[in-house]
Amino acid sequence: MAGRGRTTSAATRVFLVLLGAVVVVGAVVALVLVFEAQRAVRAEAERVTRAVSETIATTDVVGEALTSPDASTRLQPYAERVMAQAGVDFITIMTPDGIRVTHRDPGEIGKHYLGTIPADAQPLTEEFAGTLGPSVRTITPVEADGKVLGWVSVGVTVGSISSALLPRLPFAIVIALAVVAAGFVGALLAGRITKRVTGDLPAGSVRDAVSSYESVRTLGEALRAQTHEHGNRMHTAVALLELGRTDEAIEILTETSRQSQALVDQVTARRDGDPTVGALLLGKAAQARERGVDWSVAIDPGAPRSALSPVDAVSVVGNLIDNALDAAAAGAEPRWVRVELSRVRDDALAIVVSDSGDGIPPEITDRVWEHGFSTKPADATGRGVGLALVRSIVEGAGGSVEIEASPTAFRIVLPRRPA
Repeated sequence: MAGRGRTTSAATRVFLVLLGAVVVVGAVVALVLVFEAQRAVRAEAERVTRAVSETIATTDVVGEALTSPDASTRLQPYAERVMAQAGVDFITIMTPDGIRVTHRDPGEIGKHYLGTIPADAQPLTEEFAGTLGPSVRTITPVEADGKVLGWVSVGVTVGSISSALLPRLPFAIVIALAVVAAGFVGALLAGRITKRVTGDLPAGSVRDAVSSYESVRTLGEALRAQTHEHGNRMHTAVALLELGRTDEAIEILTETSRQSQALVDQVTARRDGDPTVGALLLGKAAQARERGVDWSVAIDPGAPRSALSPVDAVSVVGNLIDNALDAAAAGAEPRWVRVELSRVRDDALAIVVSDSGDGIPPEITDRVWEHGFSTKPADATGRGVGLALVRSIVEGAGGSVEIEASPTAFRIVLPRRPA
């Protein structure tokens, strides 16, 4: 593992990331509350203008006044009184062709109404910019005996709607601050819990520690399997020698040597290889035989050495092989695992680990890279860490990783180690 300078600890990063997320959530909550408050205020304005305009339109005094020659004199005081009582910004009563009889500004009386006059005698609510600026208004017909005598328009300006919104803003702010405060406490607790586990280690060092653990674990399993296999064969050979069956003892020892030598020849033929990965492959061969899985390795002599450190390389290859062995051992016959190391474009190293297992369902293909996700039951070794760690190491080194189907294969491409 390459050395790293002193950087922000993993616990601090967890705290800052969670705090940032909480601030964003708080801001979104505030915006949603403000939007909902604005929508509610506008809906209230539409409801009030419609109710007031329909009430005025059905009032007998309005219908009678519109048919008289002094309609403006009779209706202007009435409109002003209703405006004050209903809390609306304007009430414009007009003739059927839209000539104002009343207006908030008496100087506008006699002029044409600014707004939409419906073609049908039906109420209409709209937002329109009139003499008082943009407003939400409802226009309703005044009818008698099926004849339109005039129109009543009641409106509330957008400025008034905004003023009505202001008293509701403190509530939205308080809620948002409460969310942020609760999230801050949660982020602080998460940071402290992380610090208990990682201390003041930077995030990169934590990942290196996990990688080291995974490397030791997978190498340990490989060496245990190899030791167990050789022990069994040696005990068998000794027993055969004691029985005087020398030829059979020699055959067992020769077969053991031949199987190991075939892989050793491939490893040593690689001009720029990583000896730790070679040792891992030797150990995993014994582990595969122990589990009844056919094992094959194809190493291109020209395959370059990757930019990974020995620990990270063992962690990546070991985790992929462990997953392949688990999948193959749980599948149907024939059970096999194949590992390939080759040279690809741009002088990079390609590592492909394939197996005869049942494969990965398409619906969870993307989830296998998530930390903590696994299709296998949890046990003391921990599940859902290996593939997440593989992806983190590979992408951190500038490589790529992908899953292929039929048969299931994990393909990794890593840049070559600089000279």
